Amino acid sequence: QLQLVESGGGLVQPGGSLRLSCAASGSTLDYYAIGWFRQAPGKEREFVAAERWSGGSTYSADSVKGRFTLSRDNAKNTVYLQMGSLKPEDTAIYYCAARTNYYSGYAIKSSYDYWGQGTQVTVSS
Repeated sequence: QLQLVESGGGLVQPGGSLRLSCAASGSTLDYYAIGWFRQAPGKEREFVAAERWSGGSTYSADSVKGRFTLSRDNAKNTVYLQMGSLKPEDTAIYYCAARTNYYSGYAIKSSYDYWGQGTQVTVSS
């Protein structure tokens, strides 16, 4: 059973950077495509970035394009979300998720089989 644990969240000033980690256990991430989602207070969970397949092309939401980058380190069984030029509207709980069906919509929550517990990111001066 795959388990995902996010870390790296915290408080950062506008314009700052953070790197979130999504560490996997119970299985290798070689078989999974990873996505990142976020949920702000009072809002629906929304797509941030994802891989098309395990280690494949990455895609991101328009709101974070050019600022956030998804990458992975298979040796560490970990996926990262590098976030730069952070804005107050990026404040949310960030979740990583894994899916096995590479043909399902990478931006659709229901496509994902496993979820982490989330890590809080707060962008504020």
